[in-house]
Amino acid sequence: MNMRSAELPIPGVLWGHYPERRGNGAGWLARRAARVANRVPPHAAFLRAVEALQPAMIRLSTEQCASEVHRVRQQFARRGLADDLQVAAFALFSEISNRQTGQRPYPGQMIAARAMLNRRLVEMPTGEGKTLAAALAAATAALARVPVHVITANEYLARRDADALRPIFGALGLDVGVVTQELDMDARRRAYRCAVTYCTAKELVFDYLRDSLLRRDVEGELRSRAYRMATPDAPATLLRGLCMAIVDEADSVLLDEASVPFVLSRAEDHRGKREHYTRALAFARSLITREDFVTDPESRAVELTAHGRAKAETQSTDGDTLWRVRRYREEALSMALAAIHLFHRDHHYLVRDGAVHIIDDTSGRVAPGRAWSRGLHQFIELKEGCRPSAELVTAAQITYQRFFSRYLHLCGMSGTLIESRAELRAVYGVPVLRVPLRQPSRRVVLPTRVFGTHKARWRFVVARARDIQARGGAALIGTDSVADSQVLSQHLGAAGLAHVVLNARQDRHEAHVIATAGQAGRITVATNMAGRGTDIAIAERLARAGGLHVMLCQANASRRIDRQFTGRCARRGEAGSCETLLSLESAPVVACLPAFITGWAGRAGELRLRWVGILLARVALWWEGRRRYRLRLQLRLQDEAFDREPMMGTSSR
Repeated sequence: MNMRSAELPIPGVLWGHYPERRGNGAGWLARRAARVANRVPPHAAFLRAVEALQPAMIRLSTEQCASEVHRVRQQFARRGLADDLQVAAFALFSEISNRQTGQRPYPGQMIAARAMLNRRLVEMPTGEGKTLAAALAAATAALARVPVHVITANEYLARRDADALRPIFGALGLDVGVVTQELDMDARRRAYRCAVTYCTAKELVFDYLRDSLLRRDVEGELRSRAYRMATPDAPATLLRGLCMAIVDEADSVLLDEASVPFVLSRAEDHRGKREHYTRALAFARSLITREDFVTDPESRAVELTAHGRAKAETQSTDGDTLWRVRRYREEALSMALAAIHLFHRDHHYLVRDGAVHIIDDTSGRVAPGRAWSRGLHQFIELKEGCRPSAELVTAAQITYQRFFSRYLHLCGMSGTLIESRAELRAVYGVPVLRVPLRQPSRRVVLPTRVFGTHKARWRFVVARARDIQARGGAALIGTDSVADSQVLSQHLGAAGLAHVVLNARQDRHEAHVIATAGQAGRITVATNMAGRGTDIAIAERLARAGGLHVMLCQANASRRIDRQFTGRCARRGEAGSCETLLSLESAPVVACLPAFITGWAGRAGELRLRWVGILLARVALWWEGRRRYRLRLQLRLQDEAFDREPMMGTSSR
């Protein structure tokens, strides 16, 4: 599918100064994508054309290269992303990349880049060169004057990739910007004015919300132009619209994090509420489970019983006017009870430097700037003895689901997409293409083991890690939470096994920890690895010892998330092995299976319950996966309605 010049999403007369898709963009995209879903471009002929052009590119001098770049840019402006121009751009990029960095894109990377230019999500396993493939697609679109946002998993990767690729982009006449949290508004605006901008999804969403506040009173392109002419000193928008997005770790962003509404907030210091919250928390601690309230761990909600409401109503007010109002009283008690019973330290949040920091459920890392709404964050701060922060009042909000559906050209890549291709097409209208491996996989997958208790599983993990370390191998162990990683660390320490721990407490050093996990004798314990984006360098000695061994001790609701972690071993044809070690005490299993079943399984022992345990665990995880899917579906319906109350778990700034 080629884009003609008129279809290129470029700020200007056709698309306006701030291009974006409004209304039911996902549905429109879905219909368009359905027409091309079974019509994969002929990659073989395209690759042959690029290869045939490369000898001529090699003979070009630096000045001739610059002249060829100028010619291609002019042709893109007239003809859009025509196939023959993409061939020329790919050949130019290949030669310039080789001159600047010593790297040429190999066929799989070119297939991935071309697929992304054709509005597809690409499944490309870890270690197959997603960074250069994204740069190739971004450079080609930018040569056609399309503003491109390359969305990375974290700020470290945004800086790293932009710095590494800047010489290539520069030789193509393209400037590169990077958006990070510490930038002021002017610096952000300059970064978004670049041809290619590297950023995280979170920073991008908040900048879009800031723009939405500026644009809220000026609806329509003609009124917007008139406003800018009449008020030349008015602050300009940060972005140039939502033209093209290349999303790395696309499944993590578009699915796993889709259920979090992002809220642009302003702080309001309600001193009167502080006493109200303190009273509610103290009273909540006196209430009795099932007699005064019931909890729903699945939705993290609490409901007062009739007995609990009556007890709260008879509580003395002592000048607390908010307590006298039933709505405020019962909402405060529900939030206080949730803070006490449903949100746990080192699992849902950390306490660092006297402040509460949310741990992202998907990535296992601290989520800077994120705060729970409706007073929940303040209740958790009070529970932990921290000074309560100012309460946040919503100014604007959006979810990833609605935000990314507004891009005129949405594409991306990840190592794990195939399992979710139906949902991705239904929500975003973007098909999925799997790129073949550069070399056949040598990964050895050992049988899944299920243990009745966490303790039995940790004993096995320690024994396995000891054997691996003794023979000079390396082990990467994935855990469900910060708390689990600390418990396992204690077991490993008691056994005298040297190891390193990567969880939300060490998020600033995660790239170094992961990069060195492939050293011989190294044992690394890590929380969820989704979206980490850092390659593990395998030492030569380790390769001779069988490569990296991955032990997945996480009860993931999706096989896709399992593959995110096990894909850390045996990359690029290297040796490696993995195994999944489940416990029937894991939260998703406990929540979905009757207590008598998990209790019996725990007494039966690992060997006797292997096949039964696997069946029980998979049923529970399937149920959890369906629950999360239903939540995303519900959010999608809420997005379409748009008008809704701020939700718990919002990411605020």
